[in-house]
Amino acid sequence: MMPNPVKAALRRGETVKLMWSSTGSPDLAEAAVHIGWPFILIDTEHGVSGLDSAVAVHRAVLSAGGDAVIRVPSADPTHLKRVLDRGFRSIMVPMVNTPEDAKALVAACRYPPRGRRGYAASVVRASAYGTVPDYVANANDDLLLIAQIEDIGAVDRIPEIAAVEGIDSLFLGPNDLAGSMGLLERLDHPDAMAAYERVEEKVLASGKWLGEIPRPGRTPEELHRAGCRLIAGPMDIKIFLTGAKAALEEFSFLG
Repeated sequence: MMPNPVKAALRRGETVKLMWSSTGSPDLAEAAVHIGWPFILIDTEHGVSGLDSAVAVHRAVLSAGGDAVIRVPSADPTHLKRVLDRGFRSIMVPMVNTPEDAKALVAACRYPPRGRRGYAASVVRASAYGTVPDYVANANDDLLLIAQIEDIGAVDRIPEIAAVEGIDSLFLGPNDLAGSMGLLERLDHPDAMAAYERVEEKVLASGKWLGEIPRPGRTPEELHRAGCRLIAGPMDIKIFLTGAKAALEEFSFLG
């Protein structure tokens, strides 16, 4: 089986750009890959996709020559087992607030003896239904696990979280982090901005890959220059709304 393309790009020192799929549309995700977005972030936390529709998006992305990261709703081990069996190798998990959370996440995603992932490798999509003979031997190391830092209480624990073997990347969630400080939707508040800088400094000092989204004070180019290696860019529904609004303005003469 081909090594995880997202993880391989990061290991080569590249900065990975992702387009969000929140609508669950395989066609939009496939089209995005065809125009040059190599990786799609399938959002099953806030997006409309369930696991089956996420797999449909994943298939479309793969058919166009790309690959995907899936954001799951939580670190529930039963759900993670199904996500892994369905063939996702790059997983973003929200609200990883403690090293204990990180250890539980890693254990849920790894086969024994390094974890407690349940075995069904001979019949699941992840192993091409048993046709990849070395799937189990490589599955643990092929994983890309992305822990989201979204609570102010997690910031000072970043060194401990990052030190957990198997956590590959820490991804700043600015909206929820601001919300945990009583500053929801106030991303440009000085206290929120200071917290974001602390996250960046601590993650970069840990040696793990830093992930972020563009926000006040950080354009995509500025994120790249700051050392961010996972940048989640525009969301499909926002791209549609921007285009739909522009088209509507062309017809504004009709009232």
